[in-house]
Amino acid sequence: MRKSVNLFCLGLLLLSFSAVSVLPLTAATQTSRPASKSAKPNIVLIVADDLGFADLGVQGCKDVPMPNIDSIARNGVRFTNGYVSCPVCSPTRAGLLTGRYQQRFGHEFNPGPAAEASPNFGMPLSEVTIANRLKALGYATGMVGKWHLGYNPTMHPMKRGFDEFFGFLGGAHSYINANERRANPILRGTEKIDEKSYLTEAFARETVAFIERHQKEPFFVYLPFNAVHAPMQAIEPYLARFSSITNQRRRTFAAMLSAMDDAVGRVLNKLRELKLEENTLIFFISDNGGPTQQTTSSNLPLNGVKGQVLEGGIRVPFLIQWKGRLPAGKVYNFPVIALDIHPTAVAAAGGVLSPENKLDGVNLLPYLQGEKRNAPHDQLYWRFGEQSAVRAGDWKLVQQYGAVRLFNLAQDISEKNDLAAKQPDKLKELQTIYDDWDKQLMEPAWEREGGRRRRIR
Repeated sequence: MRKSVNLFCLGLLLLSFSAVSVLPLTAATQTSRPASKSAKPNIVLIVADDLGFADLGVQGCKDVPMPNIDSIARNGVRFTNGYVSCPVCSPTRAGLLTGRYQQRFGHEFNPGPAAEASPNFGMPLSEVTIANRLKALGYATGMVGKWHLGYNPTMHPMKRGFDEFFGFLGGAHSYINANERRANPILRGTEKIDEKSYLTEAFARETVAFIERHQKEPFFVYLPFNAVHAPMQAIEPYLARFSSITNQRRRTFAAMLSAMDDAVGRVLNKLRELKLEENTLIFFISDNGGPTQQTTSSNLPLNGVKGQVLEGGIRVPFLIQWKGRLPAGKVYNFPVIALDIHPTAVAAAGGVLSPENKLDGVNLLPYLQGEKRNAPHDQLYWRFGEQSAVRAGDWKLVQQYGAVRLFNLAQDISEKNDLAAKQPDKLKELQTIYDDWDKQLMEPAWEREGGRRRRIR
């Protein structure tokens, strides 16, 4: 079992988805819909890549100022028990965009690089994305950043509900060399481009331009950064901010994180400048926990890292802001999951979801506005190859490589005290709950990255 170790950040928390347009994302693109006077909120969904639980100032980080991302928490809601549905990138994104546990449609593993990925890799076309639903509700929909949900043309973001796209299709990318990998280029729509800017800055630029173009109509922009995922690359203006950090890897990580905070700030500032901030619902999350040894990220006080179903791999920074509609500075302690973002955004947009939609996420607005006071979920589940987990209340069952352990997270947030032997009835209860859920799922649709063995039931 690996533990998050970081000498720079201290975790201070103890509780803590119609028609398809083919418009490329260009500055010359004009809105194709009439200006709307609707009160529908704009929706901005920001996803950080490999950001650890304790990598924000509001989550305990001390050596990297992040005033812009932290402001989302100060102006909105911070979730101390905010989860994603997988401890690695692609499956989490499939769950996030569909509002459904991705194992229901076989999207259990990362695909590996484009040149090595399974031919059938990608989010199935039968799945309805948050962009599909918001587009049907009259939203302009744009995506800027990392896709990682299919390389084939049928899987392109502009075939999945997005009017516009700027970014790359793979799982990682150089921040400074747009042409480093021919199989994973930077695209504007479907056209390859030679991007010259530091990629985090380019993503901010394109997002701001999208907002400017669509300011007179409701818009949804999905901004999944590749920061702070490897490769560890930063440019001098950001490195210069952290000259006091002698560990070069930590200094680069700090610079990358600061660049992302600046990029988020550019988006927030544009919303304020256009007087759109109070009518914009903003989400910020990470796609999984931090890979601490590789990047100096921190998941403290949680145990575990990216790739593990321990808390450090799946509990992430999770923030929501909607000025005037959600309380400012609220800390919410009940467990929530990234699957909830889809139904929450659709509800905010005036859409109606039914049981036939078969979503696993729930609309969080009634809970955050005080209309409902119970927990949004009775249980949350994870299955990732040989690893699995279920959380019910404060109890969590973890199965990893043949070992079965039981934790009470209210008393043991770091998952150090295995209670399996002392609480056999609780262990059996959670095992039954997990097994009933597992029976609803598909087998993985492709082998896991690197050709490691498939999950065995």
